[in-house]
Amino acid sequence: MNKANFVVIISANIEWQVIRTLLTGIQPQSSPLGEWFVKNLAVAGRLEPVVFFHGGWGKIAAAASTQYVIDRWSPNLLVNLGTCGGFEGEITPGTIILAERTLVYDIIEQMGDHDEHIAHYTTTLDLSWLGENYPHPVRRTLLVSADRDLLAKDIPWLKVELGAVAGDWESGAIAWVAARNGTRCLIMRGVSDVVGCSGGVAYSGIIHVFVERAKDILKRLVEALPAWLAKVEVTPAREVS
Repeated sequence: MNKANFVVIISANIEWQVIRTLLTGIQPQSSPLGEWFVKNLAVAGRLEPVVFFHGGWGKIAAAASTQYVIDRWSPNLLVNLGTCGGFEGEITPGTIILAERTLVYDIIEQMGDHDEHIAHYTTTLDLSWLGENYPHPVRRTLLVSADRDLLAKDIPWLKVELGAVAGDWESGAIAWVAARNGTRCLIMRGVSDVVGCSGGVAYSGIIHVFVERAKDILKRLVEALPAWLAKVEVTPAREVS
């Protein structure tokens, strides 16, 4: 398979639908794990073929699809774009998080050291290649993951014990697999809604709120993407297949 300098994983089904509408002139193809297509983006004055891959929701799909795209395209940079839920009082909707560390928190260990098992699935991302001047405003912080929406009862613990301000379903698995492969990884997710002691807006059956905010977040992330990709020094990729 041809090498791709850049592969972008989009996790949630709704987020993938949004990406399909934002990027025109594409020819979707199928894989055992998800749909994908190549879109030429203007990066540092040249057209760069970028692979967009629907990785799927949850840690299982995220881990499997991450390994698949690394094995198939050997990217210089693996990117995950999407949404996340913020913690009320800690962050506001629309904020873009740049993950500097990821942690999987839905591990229930009753026979050994719970902290040791949490540490095993904690990943620190090497972002030194970005330099000090970011092309767009972001909040660089920890992003926690679990195979479930944020639960109101977990928020105090996640805030105090872990120092977290937002969570999602997939970033912990994506970062962990990328690190095991020695693949550079960039995770940016926008806060679509916040959860507090009374729950969240999107949990009240008003899912269209999440959909509309996801559209806005992904539009901003896609528009900003070429500037972030330009931070990586690469040779132009051949036609990707």
